[in-house]
Amino acid sequence: MRATALEFRLRMIIMTVLIALGFWSPWIEAGGIGRRISLLEWLPLELSRLGLLRFTVASPVVIVAGALIAALGAVLRVWGAACLGFDTVHHGQMQAGAVMAGGPYRYVRNPLYLGGWCMMAAMAFIMPPTGALFAIPLLTVFLLRLILGEESYLSRELGEPYKAYLRAVPRLWPRFPSSLPPASIKPRWVVALLTEVNPIGVFITLAILSWNYDQVLMLKVILVSFGISLVVRALMPGRLASSQAAK
Repeated sequence: MRATALEFRLRMIIMTVLIALGFWSPWIEAGGIGRRISLLEWLPLELSRLGLLRFTVASPVVIVAGALIAALGAVLRVWGAACLGFDTVHHGQMQAGAVMAGGPYRYVRNPLYLGGWCMMAAMAFIMPPTGALFAIPLLTVFLLRLILGEESYLSRELGEPYKAYLRAVPRLWPRFPSSLPPASIKPRWVVALLTEVNPIGVFITLAILSWNYDQVLMLKVILVSFGISLVVRALMPGRLASSQAAK
């Protein structure tokens, strides 16, 4: 059930492929499965057809729900990355330093994975319904495999301090208030905001652009934010290395 080291190294590629298949959904044309409409359009129609909500109410409810999920994803990704640091978040191998128990890590053990799942769940609103049904379960299983793999690795490397942290903080469902005392860490907000442009772009898409139901425009904004995040991440290691050399 745990992810392998190779899966961890290729995690971004694997998740990108699953998301791309969710958007593309080639089986719709190949198998003649329904129309190519987004989940954002389909859900209000189904809610009104089932008599649960009037369509005029269901439409804004679905949009606001998607925007809230995207907002949670952006907050968790930026907050978690600011506290954990760029090198650890985007490293190709699992890292075992000191136990991180500050910021969002006081309330939930895996804020980055939880934030990533929320971001991808928000993107699913723009996918065709069958694409979302394909992508989200597979992404959920993959993220759980990554979590279990990391927890097993950190338990071996860090020993009892990390095991005590496992007992004190829930894996995915935040606990308020936290039983841990506040940790003295200095979040790197600027670096986190620059490297986590993608979840911010997804939030902007769901919160602002989704009201017009322009699926092409929304997808373009998400692709642009993803591209910017890749460029920033590619440049960031060089900048960090040069800044360290200058000290």
